[in-house]
Amino acid sequence: MTRMIRRGAADSGSDELDAYQYACLAGGSLRVAESAVVSLVERGTLSLGAARLRVIGEERPGHPVELAVITACPRSKPVREVIEAVRRSSEVDELARHLVSLRLLRRGRRKPTRAGRRSLTDAASTGRVPAYVLHGPAGLSLGSTRRGPAGTHTVPDALGRTLIRMGKALDGDHGDAMDNGADGGGFGGGGGGD
Repeated sequence: MTRMIRRGAADSGSDELDAYQYACLAGGSLRVAESAVVSLVERGTLSLGAARLRVIGEERPGHPVELAVITACPRSKPVREVIEAVRRSSEVDELARHLVSLRLLRRGRRKPTRAGRRSLTDAASTGRVPAYVLHGPAGLSLGSTRRGPAGTHTVPDALGRTLIRMGKALDGDHGDAMDNGADGGGFGGGGGGD
């Protein structure tokens, strides 16, 4: 997803924008980080499961933002931590500074200029960038990265623990052993160890 995309002749010069530069124009540093994670998961470089990322592929990406993602999760790490680390990285900051130098992004608040919006609209209308670059994770189609690799369904973080607790509560034999000495009040908040 890091293919280079040539800007129109109306824009100045021969500089090319890539998917992450368009992501920066569309949604700032957060969109850049999200787009890099989605791209790496779709290519099989990262594994996404239970809201955690893990490097599984041997690919060494050439784009600095993708390298920042790989560096941010040397072991299994929560997605939100990886995205926060990448969005505050020097690689994303450098990408934004480059867009400022091209006058596609404003210096202070880093919002797109008129030329930046025009460039983004042009890329969107011609379909040169993936939907998740323009719209974030909401732009993912069902069955893509939302389900993880090979169509598997991911499980939310606390769902497994909740199901185990529900199973213990419904299991009559297990529940009687745990309720000895309890006040008979059903689900207690006391010191049971999970």
